Amino acid sequence: MPTEESQSKESQSNLLLKRPVNIKAIVTPRWKEEVQQQLQGQINQLDSQLQQLDMQGQRAIAEIQKQSVNPPGPQVKQQIESIQLQVNQKKSELLEQKNQQLQQLQQVQMLELDQEVNQGQIESFFRVEAGDNLVRKMQVEILLRDGVVEEIRGDI
Repeated sequence: MPTEESQSKESQSNLLLKRPVNIKAIVTPRWKEEVQQQLQGQINQLDSQLQQLDMQGQRAIAEIQKQSVNPPGPQVKQQIESIQLQVNQKKSELLEQKNQQLQQLQQVQMLELDQEVNQGQIESFFRVEAGDNLVRKMQVEILLRDGVVEEIRGDI
């Protein structure tokens, strides 16, 4: 049975640390299809947000025009211009996001099968003790094929 002294020496001889673990995926037909569907879904969502934005802007302007006298005064014109400006700014942001998604979609379509691509990062804990190479212990990655771990690379 370990004594209290040997337990304290053991707990001082190693340390539990956290590290980022890179996740990579092997490009397969299934992976390409799933990523393309996901990107297309995001593009469709952005398209519907753009349509909603247009409709909301038009409704807000119509409501102001309905409540104002004819001809509309400078204050009413200013309110309408303000709404149009807000709509255009938001539209510009959504179009930029859509453009980024379309570029990503194009890049995915050009990827070759069996190529490895970055999927992101997760964190894991690991033990380090005297004599360990910390740099090597920090460089760990997981390789997936269709969501299944194919390989764990690095000094675990």
